[in-house]
Amino acid sequence: MSITLYGIPNCDTVKKARTWLDARGIPYVFHDFKKAGISEALVSGWLRDVAWDVLVNRKGTTWRGLDEARKESIFDAASATTLMLEAPSIVKRPVLVKDGRTHVGFADASYQHIFEKP
Repeated sequence: MSITLYGIPNCDTVKKARTWLDARGIPYVFHDFKKAGISEALVSGWLRDVAWDVLVNRKGTTWRGLDEARKESIFDAASATTLMLEAPSIVKRPVLVKDGRTHVGFADASYQHIFEKP
């Protein structure tokens, strides 16, 4: 099983996801995209499973800090990808990639479902 959790360490939701995984002894790699960055290939991979408007966090301070013209210019996967590469903190966190499948956000019930044994 291959698991990577993407986010930033001081994000409360990322902390909850990490605590959930750690409490269950689930091994994962943590990718701090503030320090390690994100690539176009990585974002493209996420977009195979998740819609661009799910990946762009429109409730966070990064989005609120954009001017209206910039906000209005984000209308498809290509424009969202450009924004995510310019400002990785705009990505809704955490992004969990398990066995090649991408999941965004954290909720106990959703993680239970993702990690339930077949």
